[in-house]
Amino acid sequence: MKKSKLTDTQMFNMLNEAEAGMPVNDVCRKYKIANSTYYKLKSKYAGMSLSELTRLKALEAENHRLKGMYADISLEHKILKEVIEKKFPEILDEC
Repeated sequence: MKKSKLTDTQMFNMLNEAEAGMPVNDVCRKYKIANSTYYKLKSKYAGMSLSELTRLKALEAENHRLKGMYADISLEHKILKEVIEKKFPEILDEC
C-alpha cells in the first residue's frame, strides 16, 4: 500500500479547513493532492478528532503487521505439513 504524503495532522487540518467553508479545489491545491484523494480521505476520516485519527493509523499498522505474521506462520505450517506427508505417508493413512 502506498504511504500517504500527508501526515495525520495535515489530514486533520485539511478536512477541518474544508468543513469550515474553504473551497475543496483550494484545499486540494494547498496540500497538493487530487480532488479524488480529498474525497477518499473525507469518506474515511471525516468527523474524527486528531487523537482518533492517530489511533486508527496505529491500529491499521498493527493489523498489517499481524496479517504478515499470520501469512508467514501459515506458509511455514503448509511447508512442514508437506514434508511430513512425504516422509511419513503411513501416518496419514492411519487417520
